Amino acid sequence: MSAGTLRKIRVGTRRSALAIAQTKLVLEAIRLVHPELELELVPMTTTGDVNMRPFSEAGDPLGIKGLFTLELEQALLKGDLDLAVHSLKDLPAQQDPRLPLVGFMKRGDPRDTLVLSKSSSAATGPIGCSSARRRLQLAALFPERAVAPIRGNVLTRLDKLDSGEFGMLVLAAAGLKRLGLEERIDRFFAPDELVPAAGQGVLACQGRAGDGENYSFLDALRDPDTEDCVRAERAFVLALGAGCSAPVGAYASCRGDTLELLGFYAETAPQKPGENFGQGRRGSIRGPRSSAELLGRELALRLKEEL
Repeated sequence: MSAGTLRKIRVGTRRSALAIAQTKLVLEAIRLVHPELELELVPMTTTGDVNMRPFSEAGDPLGIKGLFTLELEQALLKGDLDLAVHSLKDLPAQQDPRLPLVGFMKRGDPRDTLVLSKSSSAATGPIGCSSARRRLQLAALFPERAVAPIRGNVLTRLDKLDSGEFGMLVLAAAGLKRLGLEERIDRFFAPDELVPAAGQGVLACQGRAGDGENYSFLDALRDPDTEDCVRAERAFVLALGAGCSAPVGAYASCRGDTLELLGFYAETAPQKPGENFGQGRRGSIRGPRSSAELLGRELALRLKEEL
């Protein structure tokens, strides 16, 4: 690269409004520290954006999470992208070693929220939710309410809610806030009330193995608390061997040198509405943050033994 030439970084993301808004947050943070870089936003349509199913099928080799990352990962491997930005909760716990996670932005709000319909006639309608993790925990929180699957991005789901198809939705707080839709939130669920997905609220940057020296610009995003929490949460999910449709939640928090991890796990997940959810368990563990992965594995083993 000649003197005075800007280094160009092609940054891929899904084409949804939320994915683009989130990726712009990452780009803004990098530009503040590294104005010498030319950052190009490259929106892409993924398989999950055009063919998402509300319930994961056992025969799906990619799983629901993989459907949202396939095209981005292929573009990284071909060299069409230099970096991809994902919601961390959309990424499988087991990553392709050729495509490591090379940076995490400071975590946003990790909580789930309740969003009510604007239509008074829909007040008694079902709760729209396609996550097995959420559905199982909602059954305990709202035993009198039906829970029905819903598909589509955040804006599509809100349209379905307001048209009267559902009485309420459960959506991630971080996504609503990043879209400027915080006013739609009726209630926040505390993490110990409805355990979030592992990595919820965290934006992850994915690169290519062997290009590690090229990702030093991601120092603009580094947050030690987020990184240690992510290590514990993803170790918990990985140790359970949980599939993408399994009801699994994990939330870690750091205070000083101590990390506390809250976990939720059910051994079975419904494949269609009305099917039995199985028995869920939750637990917590506390220890040194330097042992984040070990804490995640220990809690996973403990919950497995209880089922």
